[in-house]
Amino acid sequence: MLTHSSLLTLDSVVWLCASFLLSALLTWVALHYARRINLLDQPGQRRSHTQPTPRGGGVGIVLAVVAGLVALAVLQHDAAIPSRLIFAIGAIAAVGWIDDHRPLPALVRILVHLVAIAVWLWPLIAGAWGMQGADGGHRVQSFEVVALLVFVCLWSVNLHNFMDGIDGLLSVQVIFVLAVLGVLCLRDPNTPHGFQVLLWAAAIIGFLPFNFPHARIFMGDVGSGTLGLLVAVAAIWQFSTLGSAASSALLAVSAFLTDATCTLVSRLFSGRDWYQAHREHLYQWMVRAGMTHRRVVAWYAGWNVLIVLPLIAWLNQAPGATVSSIEAGAVLWLYIAAVIVWICGKRWCLHKVRNQPGHA
Repeated sequence: MLTHSSLLTLDSVVWLCASFLLSALLTWVALHYARRINLLDQPGQRRSHTQPTPRGGGVGIVLAVVAGLVALAVLQHDAAIPSRLIFAIGAIAAVGWIDDHRPLPALVRILVHLVAIAVWLWPLIAGAWGMQGADGGHRVQSFEVVALLVFVCLWSVNLHNFMDGIDGLLSVQVIFVLAVLGVLCLRDPNTPHGFQVLLWAAAIIGFLPFNFPHARIFMGDVGSGTLGLLVAVAAIWQFSTLGSAASSALLAVSAFLTDATCTLVSRLFSGRDWYQAHREHLYQWMVRAGMTHRRVVAWYAGWNVLIVLPLIAWLNQAPGATVSSIEAGAVLWLYIAAVIVWICGKRWCLHKVRNQPGHA
């Protein structure tokens, strides 16, 4: 029987390898499919690549994730298949797959995202409304908390779509986040979520060689939106897991959350339409300033490994860690530092771009 309490068992290694290999195989199939039907992202003013590149490779990640969820539930005879989560993943992936083939209106995508998120969170929503939920009638006392969870999931889905603009960045970031949250969830022996999250990370690693350091295929909306949902799900699971610092997920996502939020606020204050395609994120400015995609990914990974990971490790050094003034202060100062880095980085990039030959 597969256990979730250790990553050192042979069964665990086999499962992680299987998730990696299935994702890699399906990504390879998606690559040949995209080439055959000419499903290509063309270079353009708002894009950071210079060659036509196949898209939609994220479908391999999606299918590997769903296969893992079903297989774990089947082999763990006392576990039910997570049908609501599978529906949410499938709905967000489906609308992304359609959008990769034929662009859909933003409102249609948002409505599908909301329905998918509502289905996954239905027991909490039902409890907030005083109805009997699928968990036996557990009630959530605050409807505001449920609304916040819906917003977090919706923002995560779209945030990760915004941040999928250069080779490898989204994959490397989400692998880091899911690996950290999965390990933290493993600290609670009473939940299977930790190993599930690590299987998701393994599936993304299977896609990574096709996308980094030189992209043979892009993830597409089918992948980026789904990864956003997976990050939100893993964050909610980790927050409710006993034995880990509640703010760990908020720290783990700081690189993307800061870049996307600061960019959105900047565009709103400058009077630009926030929903239009653009190249205003810091990672895009770094590429425009002359950095290679690999170097930009290295900068984001450096933030995660050198700043975020030690802070998470420090906050989780004591078992049973809970929200405290020290933890809240750590989160506050990390995000203050992240915003300062974003502002300084943006100004440096603007200076470099203005001094480039031929800049208008």
